[in-house]
Amino acid sequence: KTGNLVGATPWQQQIMQIVGVLAGAAVIGWTLDVLHTAYTIGSPKLAAPQALLMSSVAEGVFNGNLPWDMVVYGAVLGIAIIILDTIQEKRGAEFRFPILAVAVGIYLPVSLSTPIFIGGMLAHLAKKMGAGPRGEKAGLLMASGLITGEALMGIMVAIPIFMTGDKDVWPLLDWVPTGVGELIFAGVIVWLFFQAKRKTT
Repeated sequence: KTGNLVGATPWQQQIMQIVGVLAGAAVIGWTLDVLHTAYTIGSPKLAAPQALLMSSVAEGVFNGNLPWDMVVYGAVLGIAIIILDTIQEKRGAEFRFPILAVAVGIYLPVSLSTPIFIGGMLAHLAKKMGAGPRGEKAGLLMASGLITGEALMGIMVAIPIFMTGDKDVWPLLDWVPTGVGELIFAGVIVWLFFQAKRKTT
């Protein structure tokens, strides 16, 4: 789908996939080592909900203590949600129940699912207020840039910790007033909304 959108041919996509695999293999080991040393993967500072979920399932299976009652409850809930989503689809309703989104919302911590919910509401409001294809593309690009920037900053902040071995190498900014982070977040929300609301010219 992505290749079709950018006008790439199958062989071009395969070449770039190989390049991506080689580039990722060259840096992923070092990057994970830096992040784990600085933050500890799986800790509150660097949550890894999907990895912890898979780890819990694997340990439960091999140790023979997997809570099968919860697995059954989840399966029944999943079937019920799929039935509801099918009913909504046949009704032509705009509001749907995609099972993957529901499952992700269940196992992701609130600190991660809340920004996802806010982003979805922004996209929905922008679409309702007349955002065209250009606005949708602009909003997606801006959001992708935020994700990439956050990831790069996380690595850059971790490098001094990794090199010095001191997790307190960065000074605490006690002089920053309480609520500055919330104000910046609100500003980013407004900025993203107006980026996504751009109409096709």
